[in-house]
Amino acid sequence: MTLRTSGHAEDRAAALTGAVAPPSACDPDDLPDGLVVADADGRVVCFNAKAVRVTAVPRERALGRRLEDALPLEDLKGNRWWPLTDPYGGLATRTGQPERHLLLPGGREVLVAARYVRDEPLGPVRRVVVTLRGTEARRRNERSHAELIATVAHELRSPLTSVRGFTRTLLAKWERFTDEQKRLILETVDADAHRVTRLISELLDISRIDSGRLEVRRQPVDIAAAVGRHVHGLTARGLAPDRFFVRVRRPLPDLWADPDKIDQILGNLLENAVRHGAGTVTIEVAPTTTQDGEKGTAVTVSDEGPGIPEESMGRVFTRFWRGSTRGGTGLGLYIVKGLVEAHGGTITVGRAPAGGAQFRFTLPVGAPAYLDQGI
Repeated sequence: MTLRTSGHAEDRAAALTGAVAPPSACDPDDLPDGLVVADADGRVVCFNAKAVRVTAVPRERALGRRLEDALPLEDLKGNRWWPLTDPYGGLATRTGQPERHLLLPGGREVLVAARYVRDEPLGPVRRVVVTLRGTEARRRNERSHAELIATVAHELRSPLTSVRGFTRTLLAKWERFTDEQKRLILETVDADAHRVTRLISELLDISRIDSGRLEVRRQPVDIAAAVGRHVHGLTARGLAPDRFFVRVRRPLPDLWADPDKIDQILGNLLENAVRHGAGTVTIEVAPTTTQDGEKGTAVTVSDEGPGIPEESMGRVFTRFWRGSTRGGTGLGLYIVKGLVEAHGGTITVGRAPAGGAQFRFTLPVGAPAYLDQGI
């Protein structure tokens, strides 16, 4: 691969790759990160368009200048970075610098990493390759983590305060309460403990989804029966049976999925419909064809409530989105999307025929490879 640069293209391509390249060309201006390359004399031979945007330094002012002059970086303590790192001197075993937060003149913040390229082990540095990134994405990530911590702290405080208050009261005045009062207090403590457990489970799920470590243990799942169990559980909690209408279109394909995660998906969607919707909650299970042309199963959950405003549709599956003020952490639908996608499926949101919200997720049959091969 040859990287085209402005002026002396062959020399600069060699400076980047250090090898004979095939005829296909890749323009450094197409790279998503800022790229700065200095030659063996420490002079800048490549300064791509992203580097111009990140640093606000014009390309013509950077090319040909010494690296420390084109990029006068300082660390957060005000120390000049290039004399500290001394890329062309120091130990010959050094390979570069890990990404770190540095400052350009005027306080512009950048994330900088460097690699020292040598023609042979322990030889002199022939090129210094520097990558630059803006700090906006990291700032957004930090704000997201801060918001997550604040939400978790808020959601944990209430049930834990309740648990502590009731248990201390029981311990201090056990003899004064009747058995019925003790039962009521313990049921309240149990419900609050369940809230804490569920929140912790949600946090673990988010961690696994964000890090790509979510495991799907597939086995045969009767999704129609799973829907029936969830509806029965909700009616056992006091909801009217006629609040739910289940429609199953058979024959359904054999579905291989993680039963615990399917229960989690259904539980979140049905609870969301009950809490934020109104009227009859309709659950339809039907065979379908996925976007890849494979057999699959589609589950649609819709209600007759006010629905989701059109301008909010694109944010429904993001963290902390809440459709109303009726409680919840705002993490459930984010987790649902992650669980569905971990199965290779898709989920969408729209307006139900009766005007409420409608969620539809599609799962491929997901049969293990050894079944497809007839083993």
